[in-house]
Amino acid sequence: MNIKWSDEELEIIEVKAEVYTIKQIASSLKRRGFYRTPVAIYLKLNSLGYSARPTLDNYSCKEIAQVLQLNFSTVTRWVKRGWLKATRRSARHYQIRKWHLKHFFDNPPQSIKKRIAALDTEAINYLLEKKA
Repeated sequence: MNIKWSDEELEIIEVKAEVYTIKQIASSLKRRGFYRTPVAIYLKLNSLGYSARPTLDNYSCKEIAQVLQLNFSTVTRWVKRGWLKATRRSARHYQIRKWHLKHFFDNPPQSIKKRIAALDTEAINYLLEKKA
């Protein structure tokens, strides 16, 4: 069944896009009397050009590795060893909050302290959104 999206639904989605998860958007729509599946919301977000992933203050290992010019497996290893706190998003992907990243850079493990100190401070500040 293909029910056309109302202007009110589209307005809600555009306000909440890239800030809230798909489940949160579905819940918000439901509170206002609209019933859309998470798949329908995901497809609508994509068709409107929005990402379905909230951009709050979360990073993936891949994003951190790219900014710091490190290998993806290096950042993943930090997570697996418990040095960098993260939430598992799927079997191979982790989500790292900005404050956990800040704590990691402020208090790196002794064994990699020199390596962390050698990283580009501008890249670290970019991740932490600090002004240089």
